[in-house]
Amino acid sequence: MRRPILKRVISCACLLAGAAAVQAQLGRRESEWMTNGGDAQRSHWIPADARISRESLESAGFQFLWKVKLGNAGAQPQSLAPAVLIDRYIGYRGFRSLAFVGGSANIVSGIDTDLSRLEWQHHFQLPSPTGSPACPGNLTANVARETTAAYPPLEAVGGGLGGRSAPASSAIGEAGEGSVTLAPALAAVARGPVRRPPRPRLPALLYAVTGDGMLHSLYISNGMEAGPPLMFLPPNAKAQGLIVLDGVAYAATANCGAASSGIWALDVASKQVSKWVASHGAIVGEAGPAFGPEGTVYVATDAGELAALSTRNLKLIGTYTAGAQSFTSSPVVFPYKGKVLVAGATKDGCIHLLDGASFGGSDNQKPLFKTAPYSSDGGFAPKALATWQTLDGVRWLLAASDTRPASSAGFAATNGPVTNGAIAAWRVVDRNGAISLEPGWLSRNLISPLTPIITNGVVFAVSSGEFHPGDNSVPASERANKSSAAVLCALDGGTGKTIWDSGTTIASFVDSGGLSGQGGQVYLETFDETLYAFGFPMEH
Repeated sequence: MRRPILKRVISCACLLAGAAAVQAQLGRRESEWMTNGGDAQRSHWIPADARISRESLESAGFQFLWKVKLGNAGAQPQSLAPAVLIDRYIGYRGFRSLAFVGGSANIVSGIDTDLSRLEWQHHFQLPSPTGSPACPGNLTANVARETTAAYPPLEAVGGGLGGRSAPASSAIGEAGEGSVTLAPALAAVARGPVRRPPRPRLPALLYAVTGDGMLHSLYISNGMEAGPPLMFLPPNAKAQGLIVLDGVAYAATANCGAASSGIWALDVASKQVSKWVASHGAIVGEAGPAFGPEGTVYVATDAGELAALSTRNLKLIGTYTAGAQSFTSSPVVFPYKGKVLVAGATKDGCIHLLDGASFGGSDNQKPLFKTAPYSSDGGFAPKALATWQTLDGVRWLLAASDTRPASSAGFAATNGPVTNGAIAAWRVVDRNGAISLEPGWLSRNLISPLTPIITNGVVFAVSSGEFHPGDNSVPASERANKSSAAVLCALDGGTGKTIWDSGTTIASFVDSGGLSGQGGQVYLETFDETLYAFGFPMEH
């Protein structure tokens, strides 16, 4: 009787191990950082993490882990782009957690984030362009992994079979308890599969757009090219916000080189390129286009236009006009009360909230809601927005401001005087069917803050220290001399109170880098070509 039972136990264990390996090979896409902003909606949000929480950061353990010099000689003021991540990738050397960073010298680096080890670098051999601060040439966009337009799930992830965010543990239990590994596995079988949005089986590839406008696909394991590059953009187009979504690559371009400011789409299979150029104005925001769950493309311009485009062929679906005000941020998309909501920031200090179904109404000028101006000095210019939701359904919208708030903005909950800049948080509320944004909290004072990211209710913010001269002709060397070292802060997502900060750990300021996170760790790139990792130490 014992042998058949043992056989079934072993079979279940093997099946689960195989499933875990397949999941690791493909990546846990609902919780991984795939592109600038993390996901297609550009939410900058990881809904759950097995190690990071307000409670865990209030106790000891979260700390500086390591830094790696990537050796990228910056082009003009740009250095490294925000990292893209993969957790529990399995290759010929076992399970790996990796970060991928694009550099302005046409270099892509792969880093083992468990071992703080540079795994590979791929240097695209291209002639150095004669660039400028506004149009630096070379590799300017983030690298990207292929993802989908589905919303990130709100249920907790990690734990059980899901892997690398918890420390390694022994397969032997305490004395008298026996093995600790089979019981959770069999319990998982008894519970049945967790239902998640359908995800395609995606290849383990990384995508990059070089200064000559070509889209390259690299193997995640070694950085070697998986095939010939594809013509995507005009040379020296200053690409931003690269994302590969359901087989189509999208990116925004500036008025640089032979490229006009617009959105471009490349069908990787057919090699067909589509583009959309605004009737007037230039594309704004550092995160690039944002996507609704059905694939609608949203993009904002400095002429006060927020446009909705069709997926793949980029045909204009709808337009919202903010009047004489310039948008400054990439849009962000999120669900609320059964609606698809789209938000963008304008230079007068307002956040415009739109219903994706009506999108400006019959005259293209009626938002669902518009906030009071954040400031009166015209310096409110976030390049992207962030959003997250609590387990009990409270939705937040966050912006990084490089200016002081006006008293009329209505932020009663503050964390000290703001003399330079801060993270501002609004609650999304529904009052008898009327959706609006109510001022929530302001963070402590920050110098040139970056767009924050949110992990399991903890807001990670960066005082970048970068000197902003307001004039693109100022040389990079002068900007660097007048900048100060960056500081990473962890904030309570409900109050903005500082829970932890990095102190004097970071040696340089941040220019083109940004925050990424998953698996109990947070990553940041600095001007001096360094990737920093913060988090909970991993046992090996």
